[in-house]
Amino acid sequence: MNDTLVTLVGNAATGVEFRETATGGMARFRFAVTPRRWDREKQLWADGHTSFYTVWAWRTLALNLSGSVSVGEPLVVHGRLKVREEEREGQRRTFVDIEAVAVGHDLTRGTSAFRRVMRGEPALTARVGSADRADGPDDTGGPDDPDGPGGAGAPDASGGSRGGAARSGSRKPTGRQKAAPELVSAP
Repeated sequence: MNDTLVTLVGNAATGVEFRETATGGMARFRFAVTPRRWDREKQLWADGHTSFYTVWAWRTLALNLSGSVSVGEPLVVHGRLKVREEEREGQRRTFVDIEAVAVGHDLTRGTSAFRRVMRGEPALTARVGSADRADGPDDTGGPDDPDGPGGAGAPDASGGSRGGAARSGSRKPTGRQKAAPELVSAP
């Protein structure tokens, strides 16, 4: 198998579109890569031409992408390069796709909190405030709810999540997870 594997560093240009298919989940989003070069004469960084790619993901990666990536977030995408040509409206067009093997946040530009997803826990892949959350209809979002308004899972002004690590400790541990140690304050 002679696939061309590439690793790209850039930003999510669109939201992740997720669909269930007969073979499992499928997700896609547009990815923007802009090279930056140091201009010695002007003594500052200059942006180059932006290239756009369509990133495709399947099954578990697709589901996790839909719950983890938003527009504008810096990402690292690793996958198979696919170049195809189509004729649309009498013009020949070239499309560059990446069939993703792995996608992650670019930690040179921020922090991220990893949450392992166990099978049967779809709520961990749902975005905060998403209509397809698996928490159920009795989710009131009260002050004690970590995902409610102002809770630990609520987004902050930067679009990130406050206290994302606290959220993972609020779930019951499964056989592969260790229980978080309980914090006890001294009287």
